[in-house]
Amino acid sequence: MASLSAGSRLFFSVSPAESGKAHCFAVKRGDVLERAEVAFHQPWIHDRLRLLDNSTFEVKSLGTLVNDISYGTGSPPPYLAESEKTVPFVRASDIKDGEVIIDTLLHVAKKQPSSMDKCRLRGGELIVVRSGANTGDCAVIPESLANSFAAYDLILEFGSVTLSKFVGAFLDTEIGRLQLDLVKGRSAQPHINAKEIAALRIPLPSTDEQGRLIVAMQALRADRKTMLAQADALLAELDDFVLQSLGLAPPLRDSRHAFAVRHRAVQQRIDSHFHSPEFAQIHEMLSEIECEELGDLASFSKELWSPEDHEQASFRYIEISMVNSRTGEANWNIVQTNEAPSRARKMVREDDVIVSLTRPHHGSIAHLGPEFEGCIASTGFAVIRDVADHINRNFLWCVLRSRICLSQMLQRASGGNYPAITEGQLRKIIVPVPDKGIQCQIADEVVRRVEKARQFRAEAERNWTEAKKWFETQVLG
Repeated sequence: MASLSAGSRLFFSVSPAESGKAHCFAVKRGDVLERAEVAFHQPWIHDRLRLLDNSTFEVKSLGTLVNDISYGTGSPPPYLAESEKTVPFVRASDIKDGEVIIDTLLHVAKKQPSSMDKCRLRGGELIVVRSGANTGDCAVIPESLANSFAAYDLILEFGSVTLSKFVGAFLDTEIGRLQLDLVKGRSAQPHINAKEIAALRIPLPSTDEQGRLIVAMQALRADRKTMLAQADALLAELDDFVLQSLGLAPPLRDSRHAFAVRHRAVQQRIDSHFHSPEFAQIHEMLSEIECEELGDLASFSKELWSPEDHEQASFRYIEISMVNSRTGEANWNIVQTNEAPSRARKMVREDDVIVSLTRPHHGSIAHLGPEFEGCIASTGFAVIRDVADHINRNFLWCVLRSRICLSQMLQRASGGNYPAITEGQLRKIIVPVPDKGIQCQIADEVVRRVEKARQFRAEAERNWTEAKKWFETQVLG
């Protein structure tokens, strides 16, 4: 972004990387006094928001529709194991795609001081994330979470659950998101407050029309979930397929907390985690088939990159969060060279296999295609470049992402809350080495299933995007 002052106006030039709408525009100097962010004054946004003025239905401010707007607690109580004496605690990270993700909820004691009463949920409220990367995400609290507590997000109470669901659906449309984006922008961390939420504008159909639209959206949401579940099923069955193809049976779960090992076995590592029975069982299973250590099958690249030697203004950067742990697909961000992170140092090439050294058991492992040639990866990755002739590279990627290898990575990692593995320990991972024909069969089938799952997910997201456009059209006319 660049700006130029001329008389009573300020002229702005916005780059495509900043807005996706490359053009120059001017605003009155007095208007900038209200908000200095460039995004707040972009003409295309305000042109889009003018659709609210022509809505089929009466447009009201959100503050006129709520019974109350309050905040959850900024000081969470201690988290406890789930029991009859605990209730869920809803955090911002539990809100995704317009729903509360029940599986991720932590629990706190059911009995809390009276100061926590304002944070107790009754079911039917709309929660809006008020700070951080997910600012503006929202979800209606299901009745099953009545008496739970809310973290420091905005709690909106309406006169009916239907209205809560309607407002939540509208805020997830492009018009709703644009309004949220205008008020949440900050120079540091994005956030939004109760006053800003109350000022948001929303078209208000009749209660019957709201109900009709919500029923339709719930059906479309169910279709999306079905398609995502199909994708999940394809990926969930991969481990069993790989084990079966290798002639192995899935290991039995061994969760013993007390166990004994021989004295000579602890000479390498003395931490009890390393000698856990579940890891020992995997090593025993692998001893029955042909295997080799990863360090004997492949070599790790040491090719480094320096921003000082980079002639372009930007570069393509792969950080650990850009690798999908579910599918093994990688992506990159465009980063300005003069803002290069200190960890952006590893040069990668086509056909490299990159392995996350941080939380390696999550499976953030990718096989890079030709489009990644010349990308820069975080030093948090190990870069596998040269592979032995008797190893199919796709098979190596597949088997490293299987449970039998990921468990070994967890075994050899260190660090309690943020486990990481060194390249030296990664080299010691035991890798099954079947006949190359079997390797190809496994690799081809895994790649096919991952691609099919990706297609399911992409179609589900396309359909959901169209559903939100349909909802917006029905409301705006």
